[in-house]
Amino acid sequence: MLAANAVRVPIGDSTDVALAAAGDRQAFERLYRAHANRVYSLCTRMCGSRTTGEELTQDVFVRTWEKLPQFRGESAFSTWLHRLAVNVVLNARKTAGKEAARTDESDVDDERWDEGARAPLHLERMDLTDAIAKLPAGARKVFVLHDVEGYKHEEIAVMCGITSGGSKAQLHRARLLLRGTLER
Repeated sequence: MLAANAVRVPIGDSTDVALAAAGDRQAFERLYRAHANRVYSLCTRMCGSRTTGEELTQDVFVRTWEKLPQFRGESAFSTWLHRLAVNVVLNARKTAGKEAARTDESDVDDERWDEGARAPLHLERMDLTDAIAKLPAGARKVFVLHDVEGYKHEEIAVMCGITSGGSKAQLHRARLLLRGTLER
């Protein structure tokens, strides 16, 4: 136990990496705080958009959480994270290119592009409401607080008793699930 006047020495990346790989969310939060700006800068520079850079940064840290147990320590954590970030951006570009090719208006000949065939607005709203209602509880809560109510991740973290990184991850998850549900 630390005395009230004790100076707290920051824990190095290697300790936080080992703790986070074992499931320690606080250690992962420290890693996130230490590396988020660098990852965001990289993603933004690679994709040319701040908004897309933010989304890809969230993707990078979701992937980091998933793949952290596979980190072998053969290189510095920051080097491994940088490579993971580059791969996430490149995969996003590849996916975006495939989607653009698939939805080229000259190739599409279905009702989606016929304005007269669109569903009435109230039906689209019902689909969104139903899709939100089907989200897992944590993802739904963060989605509504952030995207509907306009709270910041730090505020949501305090309200829900989670980290701001956890809030961002839940929001990302909610958006992916909604996208999948609404595209059907």
